[in-house]
Amino acid sequence: MSIIGRLKFIKRIQAYRPGFLGLVMNPDYITRRGLFKAVRSIAPLIKGNVLDFGCGSKPYEYLFVNATKYIGCDIQTSGHDHTESRVDVFYDGLTLPFSDATFDSVVSFEVFEHIFNLPDVLSEIRRVTKPDGYLLITIPFAYEEHEVPYDFARYTCYGISTVLQTAGYEVIKNEKSGGYLLAVHQMLMIYIVRLLPKSKLLFNSVQALILFPLTSFVLLLDLILPRHYDFYCNNIVLTKKRKEESSETPV
Repeated sequence: MSIIGRLKFIKRIQAYRPGFLGLVMNPDYITRRGLFKAVRSIAPLIKGNVLDFGCGSKPYEYLFVNATKYIGCDIQTSGHDHTESRVDVFYDGLTLPFSDATFDSVVSFEVFEHIFNLPDVLSEIRRVTKPDGYLLITIPFAYEEHEVPYDFARYTCYGISTVLQTAGYEVIKNEKSGGYLLAVHQMLMIYIVRLLPKSKLLFNSVQALILFPLTSFVLLLDLILPRHYDFYCNNIVLTKKRKEESSETPV
């Protein structure tokens, strides 16, 4: 592999599981670091036949070590191309091409903000999930518009919990990643990157000089200062499909 090819490979790795190099290479370091840690902690609970809904490149597939099968499903027309996607099955945005109760669990990462008809889609996800099956999602709270024009919503932790409960899910865990300080810093980093020169060499050089010291300093502050979560980066929600309530009247 060439040096350029190796650098591109490292950059792809640092995009979703940011380590030390992510401080230099990834302007979304705070958001992606929080997501990676949260998904990694929950992933062992997800077992059996798993559907990754809106899978893209399946960035977290390797974390689901207890999955016996991992199927990626996505929609053909979205706010990004599928050059680097690893989609097994495309669907029409209305009906998932799977039989009822096909999957033990469904996961979906940074997808629900791009769905305008979320209750309808949740009904389909629920249909293809087995009784008591898990649904694990992540969804942004503080982030810029992205994959436009297919960016429709932001949810508070209370909002997304209500939507999921109404759709027939029991919320087991609802976490927030990146508190007030980290979320504000994340937004600042994205803004600064938008101001950088278009030249790729200059862009990467200036980005590295800015990202590393500022993000390192804020991470240190986050260890010292009180944490508040009224403003934050992402919701990470683990739910379980509720059993259908019987409509029969007891005798």
